[in-house]
Amino acid sequence: MAPGRVLYIHDLAVRYGSVTAVRDATLYVDPGEFVAVVGPNGAGKTSLLHAAAGLVSPAAGSVSIGGVPLLSLKRCDVVRHGVALAPEGREIFASLTVLENLKLGATIRRDAKVRADIAEVLKAFPILGERRHQPAGLLSGGEQQQLAIARAMLSKPKLLMLDEPSLGLAPAMIAQVYQVLKTIHAQGVAILLVEQNASRAFALANRAYVMSHGAFTLTGTPAALAKNRNFNAAYFGMAAAVPAFLP
Repeated sequence: MAPGRVLYIHDLAVRYGSVTAVRDATLYVDPGEFVAVVGPNGAGKTSLLHAAAGLVSPAAGSVSIGGVPLLSLKRCDVVRHGVALAPEGREIFASLTVLENLKLGATIRRDAKVRADIAEVLKAFPILGERRHQPAGLLSGGEQQQLAIARAMLSKPKLLMLDEPSLGLAPAMIAQVYQVLKTIHAQGVAILLVEQNASRAFALANRAYVMSHGAFTLTGTPAALAKNRNFNAAYFGMAAAVPAFLP
C-alpha cells in the first residue's frame, strides 16, 4: 500500500472499450516531491491523471492515496484525502465571477481560515485579485489557468495534479504559470505534472517519467533523462539524437 506516499499507482491499466489508454503503469509521488510525466499528445497522460483522481475506474492494477486504496473512496473523498486536480482545459465556470470560482475550490472545507486563504490566493495571483468580481469567462487563457490552479489550491491539497498547464499559452504566460508552480512546490505541496513541454517540466521536477503509447518507457531524474540517448525513442517512438530543448 506504500502508506508513506501521497500517491502510489501499481500496474495500472485504463481501457475505453477495446482501446487501452494506459497499460502496466507504476508510479509514485512522495510527500513534497515534484514529479513530471512527459510525452506526446495521445500518450495516455490524461487517462493516468483521471485514474489517479478517481474519475475513471482502472481496468487493472491499483491506486492508493496516502496508503488508502482509491477504490474504497467516493469521488468526493479523493479531495478530502488531499488530492486536487487542475484539469486540461481549465474547466472554470465562465458565468461565475473569479471569486465565486475560488469559493468552489474550498467547498469541502469547514474551517475558519477559508476567507483568509482566499485573500492570500488573491494576493499570490494579482490578476485574479484585480478581476475578482468579473466573470471568469472574460479572463485570458493564461489567467484562466491561474484561476484553475488557485481554485485547486483552496482545497489545501497534499498533492496537486496538473494536466498540460502550458497548453495553448503564450511563452510569457507559460513562464508565469511555472513560476506559480515553483512557489507552490516550495511551500511543501507535492506536485504531479503531465506535460508535452518536457523542457519546462524538467526544469522543476525532482523525477520524471516518459510516457508513450500508454506505457512508461523511461524514468529517472531530469538530468539523467536529458543525457539519455534513448529519450527521443521513448518520447516520440523513434530513434533520433537527444533534442536540443532539453536542459
